[in-house]
Amino acid sequence: MKTYSFLFLFSFIFLGCSSEDETKLNNDDYLIFGHFYGFCVGENCIEIFKLTNNTLYEDSNDNYSINPLNFEPLESTKFELVKDLMGYFPEKLLTENEDIIGCPDCADGGGLYIEYSKNGIVKHWKIDQMKMNVPTYLHAFMDKLNEKIALINQ
Repeated sequence: MKTYSFLFLFSFIFLGCSSEDETKLNNDDYLIFGHFYGFCVGENCIEIFKLTNNTLYEDSNDNYSINPLNFEPLESTKFELVKDLMGYFPEKLLTENEDIIGCPDCADGGGLYIEYSKNGIVKHWKIDQMKMNVPTYLHAFMDKLNEKIALINQ
């Protein structure tokens, strides 16, 4: 029995982990992203997506309150368009004290919804689309999100 325990421990320690694995999303890590516009008509008014390590999903509910979300997988070509999005996530956002940044959709400018899960820790934000109302460190990420949403919807 000790031999089996040793072999299991050995394989877990030396074969189960690598530095390459640490940079990838694990099964529980994801990024939910999308935009919402209150005074809008049509399918593109509320677009919410979930990105995991190997799949892109779209919320089929298109509910302005964001919840509940009901994700359905999209084709792999859509995933290929956005698979690098996690690399643009600004780590500084994780230190924000507020989960509402600016005044999302208050002046018909729309809002962005972000939910970030890493290692079991989940945080979410609603961010004003009007850049003058949000910190400048978010501007490039906002642009990338809007660019990716547009690519998915082509």
